[in-house]
Amino acid sequence: MERRNKDDLLQGTLDLLILKTLGRADMHGYAIAERIQETSDQVLQVEEGALYPALHRLELRGLLASEWGVSENNRRAKYYRLTAAGRRQLARETEYWKRVAGAIGKVLAAT
Repeated sequence: MERRNKDDLLQGTLDLLILKTLGRADMHGYAIAERIQETSDQVLQVEEGALYPALHRLELRGLLASEWGVSENNRRAKYYRLTAAGRRQLARETEYWKRVAGAIGKVLAAT
């Protein structure tokens, strides 16, 4: 399969992927990126240069909260969790992306 440029990811999908990933468990940044890659069967790779600004942006919007802790490797790491506002945003964005994906599927299936 052809590998696409990391910037080809549709605008806004990274935020949704982060929110969805944190909807399952609190995680530090590196674990979030790993989980997205694993869950997508290695198709989606989130670069640090995109991940950490997105986490910061989501935290500033009140969708995430964070606290410092110790990682599995015994290193200091910032752990993120969804806030109540983050859970509501995740529900809204999930519904939106399901509609968009369905519409794109219809266009692709049209003859």
